[in-house]
Amino acid sequence: MLTLDTLRVRYGPLEALHGVTLTIEPGVTAVLGRNGAGKSTLLRAIAGYLRPSSGRILWQGSDLTRAPIGRRAAAGLMLIPDNGGVFRTLTVRENLELFAAGTDLAPAFEAFPDLDTLSRRRAALLSGGEQQMLALSRALLAPWRLLLVDELSHGLAPALAARLYTVLTRLAAAHPGRAVVLAEPHPRAALAPADRIHVLRRGELAGSGSPADFDAATL
Repeated sequence: MLTLDTLRVRYGPLEALHGVTLTIEPGVTAVLGRNGAGKSTLLRAIAGYLRPSSGRILWQGSDLTRAPIGRRAAAGLMLIPDNGGVFRTLTVRENLELFAAGTDLAPAFEAFPDLDTLSRRRAALLSGGEQQMLALSRALLAPWRLLLVDELSHGLAPALAARLYTVLTRLAAAHPGRAVVLAEPHPRAALAPADRIHVLRRGELAGSGSPADFDAATL
């Protein structure tokens, strides 16, 4: 579905991605690596928030390398950033209504009953885990074909992170023709739902394979 061809991304004089080439197929792909490896940069470049210095981003045969964010969103690319991506001054319900754009909110409340209880609370007053639930609800309410999820477990207790990953795994299973890309520094969180693994080290692709090819303790 997606091909990155020798992708390079710079922050001023610093190059964060050094010619990364990989493909994303339908199913769940995990991009693993320590902090600073280039995971967030990779996802933000795919979504259009960063412009590559060279290389190409091909989506189902179309070149999106220089395409604006709006065109990528219209093509079905959705990013849930590591900072949650919620509107902090709006209530939970107002956030959900924006995500849903007139469709039913029930899928979000069914996946996360906590949000129903908190529907009148401003997003800024939610805990980190509650904000992550709200952010992930975007994928339950709005259409997408490629879902990019950046560090879903960041700062969360293991039990809550596992709960979010359960929802995400079910979402991916319900849409077998679509692709989910997870960027995670903690391999144990992402190995279980993943069909394919890409490992980044210092901005370079260090390895690719199935989860069976990797030992979480050594990543």
